[in-house]
Amino acid sequence: MKKILAVLVVFSLSGCAELQQVASQYPQLGGVLTNPDIAAGLREALNNGISKEVTKLTATDGFFKNEAVKILLPAELQKVDKTLRNIGLSSLADEGLKVLNRAAESAVKEATPIFVDAVKNITFTDAKNILLGNDSAATLYLENATSGALYSKFSPVVKASLAKVGADKVWANIISKYNAVPLVNKVNPDLKDYVTKEAMKGVFKMIAVEEKDIRTNLSARSSDLLKRVFALQD
Repeated sequence: MKKILAVLVVFSLSGCAELQQVASQYPQLGGVLTNPDIAAGLREALNNGISKEVTKLTATDGFFKNEAVKILLPAELQKVDKTLRNIGLSSLADEGLKVLNRAAESAVKEATPIFVDAVKNITFTDAKNILLGNDSAATLYLENATSGALYSKFSPVVKASLAKVGADKVWANIISKYNAVPLVNKVNPDLKDYVTKEAMKGVFKMIAVEEKDIRTNLSARSSDLLKRVFALQD
């Protein structure tokens, strides 16, 4: 109970001196924590998530064999997939799904600089809200802070990645064959927009994995600063 009260009191104070005075009274917090310490701790936690989890997505099968983030077909293309399989083109349908994920794996490499910039701009107020938030509060902060810039950055990269992995040609062939089937409603999906949005969802989901680990697993707090800052949350 004392620890809970300490946290509430600490974050009701706006002055660095007051924060130091209260935090220093509780040895379990690891000594004096200043406003910059808390913000730095959150930056470190987020940078860990970016370096560990976002990097995983850039590997071959980072999306395709990760069920948590694997890009599936949107409703419009599910009927295309089913029709192709019904007419004996299952291998083409399988390839169509794979190349969408390959494009995301290629494009997500561009995300790191955007996230790093957002992390640099975390204020103490941001850090306070993140630290006392739920298990995905930091991820939500990044999502709010980076989505606009990330989409703008991702969109042309996804377009290039679709071409790089041959997804544009595969899907041009798929759509051509589907639209040639009698009585179907012709489709012309915007794959660039779809893959961009799905890749962003995957990035945020993986960062949330690391954030939750740091919040709930003491051994994941790999530095003294992380241990001290997240003791406040505990």
